[in-house]
Amino acid sequence: MSKQKKNRYERRQFIRDASMGLAAFTIVPRNVLGKGYIPPSDQLNIAGIGAGGKGESDLAEFAKSPKARIVSLVDVDDRQAVKSRERFPKATYYKDFREMLEKEKNNIDAVSVSTPDNTHAVAALAAMQLGKHVYVQKPLTHDIYEARILTEAAKKYKVVTQMGNQGGSGDGVRRTQEIINAGLIGDVYKVDCWTNRPVWPQGIPTPTGSFEVPKELNWDLWLGPAKQMEYNPAYLPFNWRGWWAFGTGALGDMACHIMDPVFRCLPIDYPTEVECSVVTIWREMWNDKPYLDSCPPASIIHLNYPRKDGKGNVKVSWHDGGLLPERPDELKPEEAFGNWDGGVLFVGTKGKLLADCYGANPRLLPTKLMKEKTLPKETIKRVPEGHYVQWVNAAIDGYGKGKTSSPFEFAGPFTESILIGNLAIRSWMMQNPNLKGWEDKYLGRKKLLWDAKNMKITNFDEANQFVKRDYRDGWKLVM
Repeated sequence: MSKQKKNRYERRQFIRDASMGLAAFTIVPRNVLGKGYIPPSDQLNIAGIGAGGKGESDLAEFAKSPKARIVSLVDVDDRQAVKSRERFPKATYYKDFREMLEKEKNNIDAVSVSTPDNTHAVAALAAMQLGKHVYVQKPLTHDIYEARILTEAAKKYKVVTQMGNQGGSGDGVRRTQEIINAGLIGDVYKVDCWTNRPVWPQGIPTPTGSFEVPKELNWDLWLGPAKQMEYNPAYLPFNWRGWWAFGTGALGDMACHIMDPVFRCLPIDYPTEVECSVVTIWREMWNDKPYLDSCPPASIIHLNYPRKDGKGNVKVSWHDGGLLPERPDELKPEEAFGNWDGGVLFVGTKGKLLADCYGANPRLLPTKLMKEKTLPKETIKRVPEGHYVQWVNAAIDGYGKGKTSSPFEFAGPFTESILIGNLAIRSWMMQNPNLKGWEDKYLGRKKLLWDAKNMKITNFDEANQFVKRDYRDGWKLVM
């Protein structure tokens, strides 16, 4: 008997005892137990690591399922946890997820991780090692190495997993895939992706000043694996996204939504090449040191993916910070190019397909073709219950039976692929003291070659410092 099944057995034995005769001949009908009764075997006890912000809305979404029970909450900041604690008053409450996992391991079946990116991997792995199913907000991890570890851990510990890119369960991405599969735009060889993010400060100086840590906040736990630094209110509760120590910038925030149709619909996995250009804010005129702690205000990233079907390569370009690719000629001047959040444009040998963020509203270009062409029938199963409840149901069904849209076997390589873009950005921003002359100082002038199997840039070793970060003492990621 697995550890998880044993825990469920111990917790629910009294219910089975109550519903069976001493000789085990008669089972009490469900209607005797009350209308709407859900047996314990069909319930999922969930702990939420990160109860405020996105964690608050995540937990509310899980709770929409009558099969989900929020039984424990974790947040390092009592101020952020107020609404979730009010919504789930019977849930136990902790500040340290490690303490929660130790004390509640026999009471929970699954864990949702909705912390800053910095802590995703350590929290998720700790839960998986206890046999708990995990739902982890996007991006799956802060760095490439962590994504590889979580992918391997999902298989090793045999748990049901889901990354929190909700659009992966949407109708739009499935319709996009059906159109591409039908060959209406031929073989895709180029894709443009873009977002309006960041909508938080980036490209700014590292904050300074001395501030007293609020009594409700455990600053040491908030830092997690990040290097030790003094508390500053500039980092939280939300603007951590713009700082490399905690977040992954515009790319980490939105690429898991916008690039999902690319990774899901095309026969690609890992890129072989990456290059970028970055909008840099200088400290002063002619000073060659940009602000290195903060993510840049805007960037363009170019990735090259070999198609797994042998039909050449797919060039994928990412634009953020308000930078846009060129509008296709087939799009009328008054027609929208994506939506407010961003969009994705597929270019194939026979035509073009435009979709909004999350792959929503896919349309052939020119858009009149949506009426003139015979569109494919629905062939891919939809997810009417949505991304959150899908994971709840899959976790109850168990590993190998329950299916999710973004299991780590998909989300892990996808996240690695995205974070290679951040590796390029950080390499671009890093000044190399070994190179002489203005024209050689910044690595964005070079194309970086990626060996996915070994997680290594092969033509510029300095870039590999961004594959795996160093954790501070007290934190580790060990399978």
